[in-house]
Amino acid sequence: MEYTGKKRWRDLTDGQRTAILVVASVELSLTATAAVDLWRAPAERVRGDRRLWWPVLLVQPFGPLLYLLLGRRRTGDKT
Repeated sequence: MEYTGKKRWRDLTDGQRTAILVVASVELSLTATAAVDLWRAPAERVRGDRRLWWPVLLVQPFGPLLYLLLGRRRTGDKT
């Protein structure tokens, strides 16, 4: 069999599989949290146009983190 450079799931070690599942779970959790917050938050609590934040959430893993850190206004935040 010729080596193509691509590994299949069965070729990975248990540690590699675990790492992939942990990272995927964190990304999914961050994305879900950001999406629910963006959906439920009143417009005045979102910095910028809400419609522009939706595609940002799809840029993994930075989009959800950007929204959660920079896209939300805190209570008393005037900017």
